[in-house]
This record gives sequence, C-alpha cells and structure tokens, in this order.
Amino acid sequence: MSESTAVVAAIEAELRLLDPAVRSSAELIGELLHPDFTEFGSSGRRWDRESIIAALTAHDAPTARPVTASEMRGVELAPHLVLLTFDTEHKEIWAHRSSLWTLTGGRWLLYFHQGTVFTPERA
Repeated sequence: MSESTAVVAAIEAELRLLDPAVRSSAELIGELLHPDFTEFGSSGRRWDRESIIAALTAHDAPTARPVTASEMRGVELAPHLVLLTFDTEHKEIWAHRSSLWTLTGGRWLLYFHQGTVFTPERA
C-alpha cells in the first residue's frame, strides 16, 4: 500500500528539519515549525518554538551534525494531520521519536515532537 500524499509531504518536511543546514538557520527552522510548536526533548526538557530555534542557532551552539533517521513511518490521522514515528541516532545517542505535522496555510508545519532515549539491542 502506498503512502498518502500527506504522509509523503510530512516525511519530506521532517527530513528537511533533520538537515544540518536547516537546523543552523533560524529562518529555515521557522518555516517548518507551527507557531504553537511544543517538544518534549530526549533530554527531558520542554521546548517551545522560540526556545528551540534559539538553542539550535545560538552562536555557541555546537556545529550541527547529521542526524541519522531510520524506520520512519507515517499515518494520516485526519485531514491535514499526520503522525510520524521513527528512530534517530545522533552522537551515538538513540531516540524513539514521534512528530505531529499539520497542514497550515498550505504548508506542513511541525506542531508537536517527542523524543525518548533508548539503548538499541545489539545482535
């Protein structure tokens, strides 16, 4: 079964948000975050739109490194609302992640994100 156009668009937006070039630009990040964005980060911290943009683009922020995403799946929960779930690895830290994307003003915007650290099972 193929993914819906909405799921494909949300995945594309999520992958853009993981791009180091986007993560280091307040303007580019801002184009992807809903005005009411909230995140419960893998650190346990709660973030809003302004605080996450400031943290990612601060002059003393570490240089953005690529984030590896795997097992990304999406489901269209309602018209204009997509849930993505996936895993990431960044600096040898693994996290299960979920994102809610909403179509707002003709653009897919990240409304909510949560990350939970986990230890991958080794074969």
